[in-house]
Parts: sequence; structure tokens; C-alpha cells
Amino acid sequence: MARIHLDEKTVTAFVAEATAAPSMHNAQPWRFRYVAAERLLLLYADPERAMPRSDPGDRALHIGCGAALFNLRVAAAHASCAPRTRLLPDPRDRLLLAAVRLADPGEASRDEDLRRLRAAIPQRRTSRHPFSEEDVPEDVRAALREAAAREEAVLLFPGRWHVETLLDLVRDAESRDLMNPAADEDLVRWTRTGSEAATASDGVPEYAFGPRRRDGRAPVRDFAGRAPVADRGSTVFERTPHLALLSTRGDGPADWLRAGQALERVLLESTLAGLSTSLTSHPLEDRELRLLARDPRAGMGHVQMVLRLGYGPRGPGTPRRPVRDVLEIT
Repeated sequence: MARIHLDEKTVTAFVAEATAAPSMHNAQPWRFRYVAAERLLLLYADPERAMPRSDPGDRALHIGCGAALFNLRVAAAHASCAPRTRLLPDPRDRLLLAAVRLADPGEASRDEDLRRLRAAIPQRRTSRHPFSEEDVPEDVRAALREAAAREEAVLLFPGRWHVETLLDLVRDAESRDLMNPAADEDLVRWTRTGSEAATASDGVPEYAFGPRRRDGRAPVRDFAGRAPVADRGSTVFERTPHLALLSTRGDGPADWLRAGQALERVLLESTLAGLSTSLTSHPLEDRELRLLARDPRAGMGHVQMVLRLGYGPRGPGTPRRPVRDVLEIT
């Protein structure tokens, strides 16, 4: 089979797909470097976009970069390349998170599994709107569990009493924040309101806040806090939110990168299945609460993300930095 030509336009398109991934507060904590002679795309963490208050160990940063890495793999596979990925390829460089060699299609394995997800990348949204009470069918849940397993993670749909525990943890996290004046420092840094929202290239703009929760129990973080947002309004959210826990066996940087890839695969599969999604990391930002979030029956694994799924509005897209600001070609 003919060798795939990787020019600057093609590589730029790959990175544009990668940066459509979700990240905590849409901080987009990544950088890329393409080494043309080796057909190698390198993914780096951007420490200037870390969150020392809410993510002191950079766990969420790695998860966001892992999600971007998965999108990169999907984009490459869709273009008939075979992405060969190594996590943490250089122990001397802690910011170098992954190296992706863009191999020829003759070297590909399971390309179709990635290629078919390409259509979901521009459709995926984080929705802070109410979902219906309609349950997620078991065949869809099974497909999402399989998606997580393909990336060496576990997706658990907790039972009702475990959901109650998770909702209690969310409320506990909110209460702890209220008692700590500095707790929302990262949130404030990445919130975009007023005229800033119209021109922002990162963060969460006010048009993506969604309505205020007047009633209901859906775990949706309110980025506005007590600040008024014009024409925002309030509404009733679901009383019985459908939650899922994404866990990994280990809890180090490589596991966080795997969690990010599993998260994005699950989100893209959810999008293709017609589901809306949002992410809830609030109770996981405190180590004590995070330990309580795991499955109490097994007591194993490390919860990396709480997902909220359902049928409802997908919400607006959030801004992205221009690729020229995150990609270096050498």
C-alpha cells in the first residue's frame, strides 16, 4: 500500500481534532511537536495551564491530555494512518506524556474501531442542561463498558444507593469549597464572562454554563457562582441522574493517561448512541472524598472521573486555542 504523505496541513488537521477533547475547566493543558523526519507526534503537558488548587498532583491535567491523545489516534486512523503510541516515552522529561508514530496503514491494527468514531469528535459536547429521566438501555451501557475496557479502564454504572453516596460526596465537596475562600481560585481563573466570553479561546464561557438548577439532583457545577449572568434563567434538573464511574487499576501518570483515553472513547461512543454527557470531577478533587467514591463492594480500583449521561440538549461548543498556538513542527 502507498505511503501516506504527511504534510503540514495534514498534521495540523490531526492536532485540531486532538484539541477538541475535554479538559478540566477547558484549560487545554497540552502542547504538540511534530518531528517530520520520524513521522512522530509528541504530546507534552503545559504546566502553565495546571491547577495547583484543585489538581495539585496534575491528575486531571493528565486525563485531559489523554483525551486529546485518543482524539489524535482517531484522526490518524481516519486518515488511514496507523498510530503507534508510547506513553511517558522519556523518564527524563516529565512533561513529555506520549509519542505517536504515524505508521503506514499496512501496519494498522483495529483501525476500524477508531475510524468510525471520527464523526463524533465535532459533535461531542459537555452539557450542563437537564436530561430526561429516561434510563440508558442495557445494550448501550454494555457498549460503553466495552469502550472503557479497550483502553484498560473500567466503567461502572452504580446502583441506586451508590448513586446516593456519590451525590452526597458532591454536596460535601461543595460545602468544603464554601468554607475555603481560596477553593474557587482555579474556577475563577478559567471562567469567562461578559465581553470576554465572546472572544475567549479557552476556559468555560458563560454561554456554556447552562441554566441554574432550581430543583433536581443532577451533579452540575455552577461556574457562575453567585454572579448574575444575563438571560440565564433556572430550571428543574433530573431527580434521578444516571451516573457512571470510570476507574483504573493503578493511580499514576500512565494510568491517568489511560483514563483520559478511555474517557474520550466512552464520550464519543455515547455521542454516537445519541446520549448527552457531562463530567463531574468535583468530589474527586479531594483525596478523602475520592477514596469514598469507589465501588464499596469491591473496594478496588481508583476512580478517575464521574460521568453523567442521559437524553437531552448537548449544549454549545466551547472555544479552542488556534492550532498554531499549540503545535510546533520540526
